Amino acid sequence: MAKKSAVNRNERVKKLVAQYAARRADLKAKANDESLPLEERFEARLKLAALPRNSAPNRIRNRCEVTGRPRGYYRKLKMSRIALRQLGNLGQIPGLTKSSW
Repeated sequence: MAKKSAVNRNERVKKLVAQYAARRADLKAKANDESLPLEERFEARLKLAALPRNSAPNRIRNRCEVTGRPRGYYRKLKMSRIALRQLGNLGQIPGLTKSSW
């Protein structure tokens, strides 16, 4: 089980990303628009830099929904390899069987 503080921090980051997503997308569009004057584009870059650092989507860490583990994460299942194996052995994941040869 991961530290609760790390899981809670990640949840706060997700909330901030959702809160600032529209504003960030608008400022990025202005900053990258070649048709606007250089001053406006620069001003948009400054406003973008002034936004909270944790509102950037690349600061979200993929964590297991079951345990909160950050490593060995399967995106499709939203869980770590260890939780996947445990739930698979208990028969709680449909279609997953233990392989043997």
